[in-house]
Amino acid sequence: MSKILNCVVLVVSLLIPLNSIIAESQPNVVLIFIDDMGWEDFSCFGNRDATTEHIDRMANEGIRFEQFYVNSPICSPSRAAITTGQYPQRWKINSYLASRELNKTRGVANWLDLDAPVLGNMLHKAGYATGHFGKWHLGGQRDVGEAPLITEYGFDKSLTNFEGLGPRVLALCDAHNGKPIKRHALGSDTLGRGKIEWVDRSLVTQSFTQAAIEFIRQSQRQDKPFYVNLWPDDVHGPWYPPEVRRGDGSKRELYLGVLETMDEQLGELFDVIQSDPQLKQNTLILICSDNGPEPGAGSAGPFRGYKTMLYEGGIRSPLIAWGPGLMEESVQGQVNQTSVFAAIDLVPSLLEITGTEPDENVQFDGENLAGVFLGQSDQSRQEPIYFRRPPDRDSFYGVEDLPDLAVRDGNWKLLCEYDGSQAELYDLKNDRGETKNVADDHPEIVNRLKKQVVDWQESMPADNGENWKDESKKKNKKR
Repeated sequence: MSKILNCVVLVVSLLIPLNSIIAESQPNVVLIFIDDMGWEDFSCFGNRDATTEHIDRMANEGIRFEQFYVNSPICSPSRAAITTGQYPQRWKINSYLASRELNKTRGVANWLDLDAPVLGNMLHKAGYATGHFGKWHLGGQRDVGEAPLITEYGFDKSLTNFEGLGPRVLALCDAHNGKPIKRHALGSDTLGRGKIEWVDRSLVTQSFTQAAIEFIRQSQRQDKPFYVNLWPDDVHGPWYPPEVRRGDGSKRELYLGVLETMDEQLGELFDVIQSDPQLKQNTLILICSDNGPEPGAGSAGPFRGYKTMLYEGGIRSPLIAWGPGLMEESVQGQVNQTSVFAAIDLVPSLLEITGTEPDENVQFDGENLAGVFLGQSDQSRQEPIYFRRPPDRDSFYGVEDLPDLAVRDGNWKLLCEYDGSQAELYDLKNDRGETKNVADDHPEIVNRLKKQVVDWQESMPADNGENWKDESKKKNKKR
C-alpha cells in the first residue's frame, strides 16, 4: 500500500505544475530529429573535433539527457516510434522503407498505416497548427508513389526530401572539385505528387529551417499554437558541405563540415524563438538523433556499435530539451544522467504537456514522463525498453552475427537471438561501453530478461528477419 501511495503523491506532484502551465496557454512544440548522428557529436556531449555552438546554447539553457533511447537503430522504425508512441513493429515498420520488392521480401510495410496514432494529428485536432519539414521516410520513396501524403497524417503543411511525397527539395551534390554536379533523388523525381525544387546539398537543411520559420510566423499571425517537426536529412550521407568546410576531403572531415553547417542553419530557427519573448516563454524544443552514426563519420563516444546495431552506439541518442518558460530556472543547464526512457515516451508526455487528449482507444507503449522532460523529475520508465533488429541487418559493418533482440531493464541490458540463445548481459551502470559480458555470473537475471524479450518479440507482428539471410543468398545465386 505504501508503494501505491508514493506513486499517487509523485503523480500529483508532477501534474500540479504541468496543469498550471497548460492553464496559461497551449505550449508550442518543435521536435528536431537529426539523421544518423552519434551520441557524442554535439560538442556539449563531448565532440572535440567540431563545435555545435547553436545547439550547445540550447543545452546551456535547457536540460541534457544522457540515457535517452530511440526505438530502432535505423531510420524508418525510429521515426515511426517517435511519431506514434508505439513500438514500430506494431505497424510493420521494421527497417528503412525502400522499394516495393525489397519491403516485401523483408516483411516491411510500404508506408505507415493511416490508422496509426500520430502525434501531429492529435495536436491538430486540439487546435494546433501542425507542420512537418524535413525527412519523412514513413512512405513515398523509391518506386512507392501511391503512399499517403504527409498532410494526410494531420499536418497542415509539409516540405520533405526524397523519402516522402508532397512538396520536396532534392539535392544537387557539388564536390567543388571541377567534376559534374550529381543529382541525389533515388527515384523521387519520377513520382510526381508535389512540387520539386533542386537545391545545393549543403542548403537542404536551410530550406527546411526557413520553411519552418515561415510556418511559425504564420501560426503566430493566426494566433494558434504550433507543433513543428524539423527533421533534417543531415547529417546522413552523402556529405557535401560548403567548400570552406570540406577540410581534407576525408569522410570524417566532410561529416564534421555538414554537422557544423547544420548547426548554423538550425541556429536561425533558435534565434527566431529566443528573440521573441512570447515564443521564448511558451515553446518547448526537443533535439535528438534518429539512430547511431555510420562508422568513420559520426561518433558514439563511449558506446559500442553503430547504426543498425542494438548495442548502445546504435540506439542511445543525445537529447536536449529547451523551454525556459516551461522549466524552473534552477534546472536550466543541468545534465540528467539518471532518467532512462525512450522515444515512444515522447508522445504521451507531449500530450500531457500540451493538455491534449489522445485518440480514443489508443494504447501507447510509451509512458507519460512529462515531468522528466521539463526537469521536474529524474524518474525513469517503469516498463523495460524492447528492441528488435532490422530484418536485413543480421550482419553489417563487418559483424557476422548481430544480436536479434535487446532489452533494457533498470541498469541491466540483455541481447540475444530470437529464441533467447547466445545471451549477452551487461551492467550499464558500471559498464556503459558493453565491454564485459556478465551473463554467466547472473543466470537468474538472464533467464528473466530472456523470457521478457522473447515474449515481447512473439507478441509483435513478425517480419522476415529469421530467413532474410537465406533469401538474400538465393537471390544472389540467381543473378
